[in-house]
Amino acid sequence: MEPDSLPAPLAAFAVVFGVAFVISLILTPLTTRLGKRLGLVQEPGGRRKHKGAIPRIGGIPIYFAFIAAVLVSQLLVVDPLAGDSSVPAALRVLRFDPKETIRLTGLLIGSTLIFLAGLYDDWRELGPLPQFIVQLLAAAIAIAFLIIIEYVNNPFTGQQTPDFPYVVTVTVTLLWLGMMMNTVNWLDGLDGLATGVVALACVVLFVNSVFRLQPPQHSVALLPMALLGAALGFLPFNFFPARIFLGSSGAYLLGYVLGVLSIIGGAKVAAILLVLGLPLLDVAWQIFSRVRRGKNPAMGDRGHLHFRLQDMGLSQRGIVLAYYVFAAAFGGLALLITPRLYKLIALVVMAIIVGIAFVWVSRRSPVVEE
Repeated sequence: MEPDSLPAPLAAFAVVFGVAFVISLILTPLTTRLGKRLGLVQEPGGRRKHKGAIPRIGGIPIYFAFIAAVLVSQLLVVDPLAGDSSVPAALRVLRFDPKETIRLTGLLIGSTLIFLAGLYDDWRELGPLPQFIVQLLAAAIAIAFLIIIEYVNNPFTGQQTPDFPYVVTVTVTLLWLGMMMNTVNWLDGLDGLATGVVALACVVLFVNSVFRLQPPQHSVALLPMALLGAALGFLPFNFFPARIFLGSSGAYLLGYVLGVLSIIGGAKVAAILLVLGLPLLDVAWQIFSRVRRGKNPAMGDRGHLHFRLQDMGLSQRGIVLAYYVFAAAFGGLALLITPRLYKLIALVVMAIIVGIAFVWVSRRSPVVEE
């Protein structure tokens, strides 16, 4: 059977999502109690304006839920050339790319490294340099296991560019994964903001893999469903008023996995750029703003758009929901728009809208240093 003629294995997707969701939903309140008992909490002050001590080890339930769901998903994946399979037909997912197993191994190893390093940071609070080194190592693991950006699609011609030289491939991939990890980490400033936006990005990746790509990539689509379930199981406890924070372990993990998933399926980087366009532009804005003021760009402050909107008097719920709507709208465009040139135009329009918003907010709400 040809891969483009296969029906979508919806039951398999539901199982993987359900496993991640249930495990995350069960582990999150247990992790909340553990964080309080061990004193791994975020006290009010600095950039945060929450009340009381909130556990900051949210990466624990997300990591174990995601890993468990990914392992379960591999029990449903079979080789199309194999004979009879013990997997029921309704749950069977065919894998046509033999390199997927290699990439999946890299994803699991890199995710584990960045999660453990983030958990250590939640405990001991690492400086910017050790965090950067760990991010570089996690990205290097991805590259070593064939998770690389080899080419881009030219939006003007619709054709693929020739494969990049290896040094360019490595550099671009390192930059992309580092950018994704730090974008999600910097986005994690208001209750439920980063978790919800990442969940929306997972939906876009899933729909793109199953219904937009030709041939569809059902085995790859299992992975965003695993991350989606883990994120949504955590979100009820992370939404305002949060009972637990992502912490570095959760934010870096979400960013790393999302960055990897946007590469391994192909043709998804543009979709993620549209979904996460606002926080990505916010990161660029903050780096420029901090350097211009003579500050270390790695040191946090309340200059992020979501913080400034909060300082202007907007409610946390309202800001977070507005981010959700913005991400969903441009994520929907990524799925609805087929010509790559139109996607580029959408990115430019987004950048103009966000740029105007940055200028307006900067004049209304000056930066509050940490």
